[in-house]
Amino acid sequence: MAAVLVITELVAGKLRDESFELVALAERLAVAHGDEVVSLVIGAGISAAGQTLAKRTSGRVLLADDSRLGDYGLENYRAVARAALERVDARFVLMSATPIGWDLAPRLAAGLDVAYIGSATALECGGGDAKAVFTRRVFGGKLETRVAAPAGRAVVTFDGGAASATQGPAQRSDGGVVEELSFSLPSLARARFVERRSSDGAGVDLTKADVIVSGGRGVGDAAKFAEVIVPLADALGAAVGASRPVVDAGWLPRAHQVGSSGQVVKPKLYVACGISGAVQHLAGMKNAQYIVAINRDARAPIYQVADLGVVADLHEILPALTQALSKRAAGG
Repeated sequence: MAAVLVITELVAGKLRDESFELVALAERLAVAHGDEVVSLVIGAGISAAGQTLAKRTSGRVLLADDSRLGDYGLENYRAVARAALERVDARFVLMSATPIGWDLAPRLAAGLDVAYIGSATALECGGGDAKAVFTRRVFGGKLETRVAAPAGRAVVTFDGGAASATQGPAQRSDGGVVEELSFSLPSLARARFVERRSSDGAGVDLTKADVIVSGGRGVGDAAKFAEVIVPLADALGAAVGASRPVVDAGWLPRAHQVGSSGQVVKPKLYVACGISGAVQHLAGMKNAQYIVAINRDARAPIYQVADLGVVADLHEILPALTQALSKRAAGG
């Protein structure tokens, strides 16, 4: 039986949320083509992670557990992935669009002589002979293209939030089966892991936020950003986002940037304040469930994707809105 192979990732010994999203996408592909779902967990001391994944999938979970796999190394991870591919007949291989995915996935595709589809944002799949169609952004997010693997096989990386259920599959009563994977690692690696450094703004993951309040150049300056954007975000229990000009100006660390060159988000509510709506920014937030735009320019492109547009001075609207929300929270 053919399979959809999901190569998961770990952070501090725990599965990334995106790994569960990949399983959700894999299950859609598997149902459409009559395949099985096989997940691969690579790392050191990963038994608990494997059991967690097995409870949330009805497919097989392959464990590659070795002290030398605690940190990512291309040659070691590629050897493990090849061992998994020798064990299963993978029609599709799915990975997250992360530095590991960007490094490993195209090399696996080249080794398999199949298509590589990078940073997909959506999946459409029909049954039988219908080809799976992947949506991805091109030209810096200015356009979207829909592509299908010519031979019905491909290695695909997905952006976070591509699955319709952001938390992935729920726990199953008929959980999957955990199996140990046999593999051999290169005796001499040409590269070695040295250290891990946290970037400025580490810990900011807008892809998991249900509500995001973002500010743009129209806010004015860093002081006004802190004066009107941050209090509104606090009142809504929201994460703080920003457009690229705000980050380039140094008002916020780059981890807060939303857009094709920042984070791609799909929150339940996205509040865009003083953001005109450049295509690069729209590419990062236009799939939010509900978008509120506040801008003085009635012709701003952001209104093309907004569900609610407020043409007004944000310095008047935001403090009043923050005050009303705070009063309501206090029971006033």
